[in-house]
Amino acid sequence: MRITATWRLRTRTLELGRRTWVMGVVNITPDSFSDGGFFLDSKAAVTHALQLLDEGADLLDLGAESTRPDSRAGGETPAVGAEEEQARLLPVLEAILRTRPDAILSVDTYKAETARAALAIGAEVINDVSGFTWDPALAAVCAELQAGVILSHTRGRPEQWRTQPQLAPDALLAMVRDGLAVSLSTAAAIGIPAENVLLDPGYGFGKRLGENYTLLARQSELLPLGRPLLAGLSRKSFLGHTLAPLFGGKPAPVETRETASLAAMTAAILNGASIVRVHEARPALEAARIADAILAAS
Repeated sequence: MRITATWRLRTRTLELGRRTWVMGVVNITPDSFSDGGFFLDSKAAVTHALQLLDEGADLLDLGAESTRPDSRAGGETPAVGAEEEQARLLPVLEAILRTRPDAILSVDTYKAETARAALAIGAEVINDVSGFTWDPALAAVCAELQAGVILSHTRGRPEQWRTQPQLAPDALLAMVRDGLAVSLSTAAAIGIPAENVLLDPGYGFGKRLGENYTLLARQSELLPLGRPLLAGLSRKSFLGHTLAPLFGGKPAPVETRETASLAAMTAAILNGASIVRVHEARPALEAARIADAILAAS
């Protein structure tokens, strides 16, 4: 129940669908919801990145601006400008590639300037959480430099996410499907081949708590868009809210959500995800092997 397809990156090609690929997260930020400040120091970030690779991550996603709820990401005056973002990001990117020149690195950015700089250094993929909606120049940069791209569905901007109206299940799926279709059309119109594109439903990005479960349960309905899916569920806040009865009625702290993350990740794989974005590589790799065996037996 997932797409077998080629994903073409800047300098190489990956064959997706036969097994789950694991993408490790490296947040070079002081304020990310999951591990803000832990890896802001470039040496700590590089050490963490190499550890993720050693534990089995197939590729890494480096981000230097938090897109947590209520952040100013994507606005006219983002909290982190392109210059600061690059100052955090580029030294880490360069250092990883010096040590592991064959590492497949994705950069989590919606800014065209940052994407151009990262691709010039050696990044293979641009992961745009806005699906080419926050910076109109980004799509052209990705087309020019022939990058692999990950296009996410995002409903509004981070400061609006907590106040979005609740949608009925069919309306929610239609919104996500139609939004991803628009991003695909934007990519095609600027000259990005479909083979370069991965799609991300955007869990937590403008979806109310319960809506994420609807989207997860019906994720396979996005497969007719024709491109492989990436699922980023690791440590998301809706998981913490679901666990609240086990934590005295309060949302489970971020550091206690790993088991819940693996459960959600497994569901995503069984519902069509080809790549999963995670904070801990080894447990994800083990869970993915089991999910892959289930798919192979079905």
